[in-house]
Amino acid sequence: MLFVLVPGVHLLDLAGPAQVFSTAADLGLPYRAGYVAEQEDVPTAQGLTVRAGTVWPDLSPADLVVVPGWRRRPADPDPGRIGAGTAARLRAHHAAGGTVASVCAGAFALGRAGLLDGRRCTTHHALHADLARRHPAARVVRDVLFVTDGRVVTSAGIASGIDLALHLVAVRHGPAAAARAARAMVVYARRNGDQPQDGMMLRYRAHLADAVHRAQDLIDARFPEPLPLAAVAAAAGVSERTLTRRFTAATGRTPLRYQQELRVEHAEALIAQGATADAAARAVGFGDARMLRRLRAARAERGQGGGQGGTGTSP
Repeated sequence: MLFVLVPGVHLLDLAGPAQVFSTAADLGLPYRAGYVAEQEDVPTAQGLTVRAGTVWPDLSPADLVVVPGWRRRPADPDPGRIGAGTAARLRAHHAAGGTVASVCAGAFALGRAGLLDGRRCTTHHALHADLARRHPAARVVRDVLFVTDGRVVTSAGIASGIDLALHLVAVRHGPAAAARAARAMVVYARRNGDQPQDGMMLRYRAHLADAVHRAQDLIDARFPEPLPLAAVAAAAGVSERTLTRRFTAATGRTPLRYQQELRVEHAEALIAQGATADAAARAVGFGDARMLRRLRAARAERGQGGGQGGTGTSP
């Protein structure tokens, strides 16, 4: 993966995602970061100068290119902060099948590269209006943490780069990998982007029950599979009865209910990306779309929340 740095880059815009992928690499995932800029020494917004290469490495479609944001104001005369050569590199990587992402004001660089036209995107809330004005062909989404449109991923300000990076780890390697990286970084878990900001991976990880976290790790990694309560309890190192009691106390739902809600949330994400209800249902572990429809209807009635329920056995 490659970070593209510009003068005035925010340290957290860069360091947040870089730490996520470094942590993922420590956990055995195939990430090695590179850094490129149009000048070797890059001053940051916080006064520290960082050094990057000036020659782009050879990239494959599997590589991720990230443009961190920088300190800028709506009156900035050079909102894109990248030259024609860098813009062409970003376009070429995307055209070759690669994913391009931005944090905060980095969206203006993607706009300069022509990658926002006709796409949903976001940036720091203070820059929404300016991004929409400078790139009228883009569809700027307000009040979200990140937006994915095809292979262009844009995130809001500063710390949301961590959420974006954890989301990309989850997409590529599964939610359990993202949860492990989040726990290693001492953040609760990734927040969702243009879904409600208190989604499954955040809402039910804000507790200190180790046995429940171990159970969640298993369910997160294998939620499409039938998971007998006995197997989940064994992974957690407690009895079935103890797990059900602790899990319900920590999350407000039984292990089965938690698994079902994970399935529904992932199915809804697939449907939002164009999958049919039947295809999404099969992908997340439902035999057909009937159960998915019932659970989606119940979820809508609860307004994303919901109380306790389920029997604690596998579906």
